[in-house]
Amino acid sequence: MGLWLFGDSDRGGSFKDQRPKTKDHLFQTMSQLDLLIIGAGPAGLSAAEAAANESLNYLVIEKGTIANTIRQYPIGRTMFSTPNEVEMHPGTLIPVREKPSREELLSHYIHFVLDRDLRINTGERVVDVSGDVESGFRIVTDKNEYQSARVLFAIGAMERPRHLGVPGEDLPKVHHVFVDPYPYVRKDALVVGGGNSAAEAALFLSEEGARTTMAIWREDWENRDPKAGAMKHWVRMPLEKEVSAGRLRIVLYHHVDEIFEESVTLTTESGEQMTIANDVTFVLVGSDADLTLLKRLGIATEPGKAGETPVYNPETFETNVRGIYVAGHFTNARHIKPAIDVPRHIVPLIAMELRATAAERASLADVNR
Repeated sequence: MGLWLFGDSDRGGSFKDQRPKTKDHLFQTMSQLDLLIIGAGPAGLSAAEAAANESLNYLVIEKGTIANTIRQYPIGRTMFSTPNEVEMHPGTLIPVREKPSREELLSHYIHFVLDRDLRINTGERVVDVSGDVESGFRIVTDKNEYQSARVLFAIGAMERPRHLGVPGEDLPKVHHVFVDPYPYVRKDALVVGGGNSAAEAALFLSEEGARTTMAIWREDWENRDPKAGAMKHWVRMPLEKEVSAGRLRIVLYHHVDEIFEESVTLTTESGEQMTIANDVTFVLVGSDADLTLLKRLGIATEPGKAGETPVYNPETFETNVRGIYVAGHFTNARHIKPAIDVPRHIVPLIAMELRATAAERASLADVNR
């Protein structure tokens, strides 16, 4: 039974759990909430389970699908992490190999939701959040409106891929996400970037028959320190084999000058201008969270480990706006394991505060009778 600190409950009414009007929205009309969670990645799923365990009246809103970021990973990709770093509970993810594939991890998260019947609306985008901790928060989506005592942002950090800002980057052949190498067999492909995502894309393209060039800064190519963002060794080793076999070309570049329909011009680290034949370009130079809604609420931000992050209490993960919490990859707890662990710590704190507030209001109501 939820706490329902305001709205209908204040008038002595009870919440009516009306069942779905559409298949996509299991709790479409559930508008009076204790906790609304934005995002159904690992952090959002963990928060939903914690909220259910605390008997909170909660709902998760997700603009895409469950574990949407992972669903956008390359098909067949082997994850960088071992099961203990990404599974929702110890011993529940058992991959065929040492590390799970994209598909195994997706299935793990989806069945975590199904097995617990967690309340999640997918395909619904939050467009505005307003209000305060005293009167509650109003959450507007592209399909509904909700009232909630507390809001937890559990959004990812990949909503806004970074761009080069060069002429031609808006051409249809330019992509900022890599999913599948097979459309590019015997095509001239360019991958720009120096992280694991760029390295994997270059590797997959090269292995599957694309004539692949990887444009990378020397400092990234020579970086061997995992703590400094070096590409994983199990990606680098086959990548270097592709280079040695002559199937993959590495260009140590300074910047890309312009992207054309059939070529790309770039400047190498030595200052030489180079034009290469090109059918498809992948710009994989990182991404950032979309902090628009948080900033609109007045939440402060600061430079973080990998980009701009919200300011929050490191113990409670509550922001400078009371009643608004954050968790997941867009905070400084960027890896999947802390993204899962943090909600299990903070949701019980939210529930404790809500119960205390409810008890205080009940006590005042008794005094006023």
